[in-house]
Amino acid sequence: MSPLVNLLLNENMKIYQRLRTWLLIIGLVVTTVCFLIAQQYSVKPTQVADANWQINMQKQIQNDTLQLNNMNRGPEWKAHVTSRINVNQYHIDHNIPPTEETLWGNMLNASSLMIVLTLMTVIIAADSVAGEFTDGTIKLLLIRPSSRSKILLSKYISAFTFSILLFILLFATAFLVSGLLHGFKDISAPYVYASSDTIAHETSIVKHAISTYLYQGIQMVLVVTMAFMISTISRSSSIAIALSIGIMFAGTSIVGFLSQYNWAKYYLFENTDLTQYLNGAPNIAGMTLAFSVKVIIGYFIIFNICSWLVFRKKDVTA
Repeated sequence: MSPLVNLLLNENMKIYQRLRTWLLIIGLVVTTVCFLIAQQYSVKPTQVADANWQINMQKQIQNDTLQLNNMNRGPEWKAHVTSRINVNQYHIDHNIPPTEETLWGNMLNASSLMIVLTLMTVIIAADSVAGEFTDGTIKLLLIRPSSRSKILLSKYISAFTFSILLFILLFATAFLVSGLLHGFKDISAPYVYASSDTIAHETSIVKHAISTYLYQGIQMVLVVTMAFMISTISRSSSIAIALSIGIMFAGTSIVGFLSQYNWAKYYLFENTDLTQYLNGAPNIAGMTLAFSVKVIIGYFIIFNICSWLVFRKKDVTA
């Protein structure tokens, strides 16, 4: 292959990578804006027939109480409905309007988009190293004077930096759009939630929203690190991406099933969702925030060591 053809291929690859990055950024912004606008115009239980929110909450309490008296779908369902009753009653007793129609209430709704952000960063991380093998550029990369460890570290830092950029972009977009929809106020609005014992509690909605984003950000970092490790093992970017996404969704989907076993507290995805501690309702009884942080650090170290060991010895001539 002539030098000119190689040059053209390299330039086309750079253009493709830039285009993919911008498409992900634009896609995240558009998704966030559309999601928040849809939330704004959806009918909520406290807005039915434009009635007073206390009246609608009282109706919801009556309906939930009727369900508890006439239905039995298991202890988890009973705890969920009881918690909702206690939260609504707390709102009424303390004259606290629902937080859905506030800036920070909307920010909490937008935090569910962290799964979209994580998916985007997983694609980038999974393609980071495996993509070099797929494109056949790994040899060109390794003939440079930098060691394999430095090359691997630079790729990990790039993937990590991109994930942080998307995280900041999501938070900033959600804040601006929510502010435009509801006004930049209600900073002192309280947030009411029910703990695992179904008792209602009150906290600062700003503190709760920011903590939710930060805790989910930690989950994103660990999942990205796992995807990066898979990328160093695989020689195909398609397989690395598919495997990383599959593990992410399959791993989180069985969390509820495994929570009945005490040994499952060492399972990765039982610990990555740190927001379970914001409401005082851990997946497994006895789990604490400090314990989950230790488990996360342990997996983080293992993933990085595996990435380094595999890439340092990997045969690039195969």
